[in-house]
Amino acid sequence: MSVNLLALLALLCGIAIAQCPDYLQYSQSWHYPPSSGPRNISYMRPEPACRTFNMSFFEDGSSDAIFYSMSDFDLWRTFLNSYPNTLDTAIRWKGYAADSPDEELTFIVTGDIDAMWLRDSSNQMQSYLPLLTANSSADSLASLFRGVINLQARYLLTSPYCNAFQPPVESGIAPAKNPSASQDVVFPTYDNASVFECKYELDSLASFLQISAQYYNATGDAAFFGKHHWLEAINHVYQVFNDLYFSSTYDVNGQVKQPDYSFTRVSDRATETLANDGLGNPFKGGIGLFRSAFRPSDDATIYQYLIPSNMMLARYLEAAAPIMVALNDSESAVTSVHMTQLATIIRQGIEEHGIVTVGGKRVYAYEVDGYGSANIMDDANIPSLLSAPFFGYLDANDDVYQNTRALLLSYGNPYFMQGPVISAIGGPHQGPGYAWPMASIVRILTSDNDTEISEQLALIIDSTNTLGLIHESINTFNSSDYTRPWFSWANGLFGQMILDLYARKRHILGQSFPQAQQS
Repeated sequence: MSVNLLALLALLCGIAIAQCPDYLQYSQSWHYPPSSGPRNISYMRPEPACRTFNMSFFEDGSSDAIFYSMSDFDLWRTFLNSYPNTLDTAIRWKGYAADSPDEELTFIVTGDIDAMWLRDSSNQMQSYLPLLTANSSADSLASLFRGVINLQARYLLTSPYCNAFQPPVESGIAPAKNPSASQDVVFPTYDNASVFECKYELDSLASFLQISAQYYNATGDAAFFGKHHWLEAINHVYQVFNDLYFSSTYDVNGQVKQPDYSFTRVSDRATETLANDGLGNPFKGGIGLFRSAFRPSDDATIYQYLIPSNMMLARYLEAAAPIMVALNDSESAVTSVHMTQLATIIRQGIEEHGIVTVGGKRVYAYEVDGYGSANIMDDANIPSLLSAPFFGYLDANDDVYQNTRALLLSYGNPYFMQGPVISAIGGPHQGPGYAWPMASIVRILTSDNDTEISEQLALIIDSTNTLGLIHESINTFNSSDYTRPWFSWANGLFGQMILDLYARKRHILGQSFPQAQQS
């Protein structure tokens, strides 16, 4: 639904658009009616006239079967609040390209930050894949997907090394200010009018492949990809991959090479800038892996071969290759072959350089540099090592993955946080003592253990501080100390997890989840 249509609907309902609350403020307060469960969880959806896109999943009876499968009202309320959060609150603008009247564009904010991340927007839409069907209508869920893909293609054609972007000029929305990035020194340079922040994160490029493949697999709409700028963007991104494959810190003579990308920021946080005057720590080229200057958390990597992001890239190169075949031209067919070959090279690189031995067991490292150094940890943000089966890189029963999982969910992972409120993986983005519910959700999505799933579900509900929204991170000893009250991706992921449990572990949804006794 476009913003103009939303405003018209609001007027017809007798509600002036100015009366719609600022959701950032709204998300931090408790609202009637209570959930009727022991936690009395708040109702957090905006009024229908104030929602940014109408998905009738909860209004037309589509969710009734899930509701009747649940016996815990707190669990149901958290699902009701969280699953539609992106559609209710984060579709900032939907319209068409100025130079192409049938090119749909969708600008999605991440929540409390008024910008569109490639990673977040892909994952925000991924939450609704179970509801996605082929539909040419401009007010359909399929149209939202197409609009996100088209806008991401535009961003990547101009700034493929950047991670977060401003509203398209067609929206009439003024660019958001980013004080942290105001004095960044970045190569290649970019335009602040279209870029919100330019941290090079390999998973941002993989996210474009992800949403493309997911839309295609759900709808079979191959014709869409032959229109507008998608193919051009794919070829451009593929050229970036070619450039990156041959990049390294030093040339064959030992001289420092001109970097493909560099980044410096004035900050009192080491994770906000790159070492060595923006080059990052040295890395050895030609080992089948691709560097990532920053992690999915937007924190700087220590060693630039980030294994989870390389896993994700391999997975979605494979998944997007059939689209190229479906376009039915010889050049695209050749590119499809190259994409699958590149995925094979990355998988070999991970096997050769991304697996290390810890405590006598083979595990995946989080980061490596090609010189033999490895960082043993995991971060809550997806892609993570924990999430590798979730995005389809490997099977959850894989021996190396199971070894890695056991390590990550223990004190062997320096960013595994434990406490009475929630025990989960965190990361340096918020620091020690703050666990991320997102990691608990991923733990459920990658587990077949009923006890583990039930325990994690109870902790997630407890961690919302009676608000019934999924926050970014939580103080493991104080549920009222949390970050990012409005984090749409995490909310959608929680809903996606409930749909997954309904399909494969429905008996768990029928349980009650007593409130934990917190010290």
